[in-house]
Amino acid sequence: MIANLLRAERIKLFSTRAPWWCLAIAIIAPLGFTALFFALAGPEIPPTVGNTQLASGNGRTVLLVLAVLATASEFNWGTMRLTFQAVPSRVPALLAKVVVIAALGAVLGLVVGFGSWGLASLVQPDADLALHSAAAWRSVLGQSLVFLFTAVAGVGVALLLRSVAFALTVVLVWTQVLEGVLVFIPGVGKHVYQWMPFHAADEFVGAAGFSTGPLQLPSAPLGPWGYAGYFAAITVALFVAGVLVTARRDA
Repeated sequence: MIANLLRAERIKLFSTRAPWWCLAIAIIAPLGFTALFFALAGPEIPPTVGNTQLASGNGRTVLLVLAVLATASEFNWGTMRLTFQAVPSRVPALLAKVVVIAALGAVLGLVVGFGSWGLASLVQPDADLALHSAAAWRSVLGQSLVFLFTAVAGVGVALLLRSVAFALTVVLVWTQVLEGVLVFIPGVGKHVYQWMPFHAADEFVGAAGFSTGPLQLPSAPLGPWGYAGYFAAITVALFVAGVLVTARRDA
């Protein structure tokens, strides 16, 4: 049954053009900005492996949009109700959905991570961008883990809110406005910002240097893997909450 559910979710995911457009944008946007950063930026963005991932947040945001559309639109069109009628329990169906979207996110993260690093190496061939340390490998390979859990978060938010418009508004306001504004609140803002989930993701892959340097943030309360666990816990909690809510109300 699990194999059939996974196959069904894969077919549903790629049955429209929207996911393909989202994937294309999620790759082109960060790679394009990375090329611009390394071609035009001055000393404020030194050529390091971590800084090759500065634009990865653009890809994460598009992946959030993809995950929300793939999940919440099923409630709008009634296909989620048909899925629940065909499956004895709702939980396996929702698990199959998140596995498919998260797996896609993991692959996308690899493409963005290695693509950004490779493009930066081409733009600045004299820079030392070799992957000769564990931190360097974490910056590039870690994008796969970050994108995977970003997809989990998108599915969770969509299950909680069900409305495409509402869920998209929440994830876009959070990623594009709220996290960036919090840091400027006098007194506590910089401390609160260090616990924001997507800042935690950037800390894990070493792509937070541009924000932590100019903003003069205090010392990070967690290490890279601590931030990874924190980010993963938040995204899984969102998904579990979404599953519990969905299991208790009509589709």
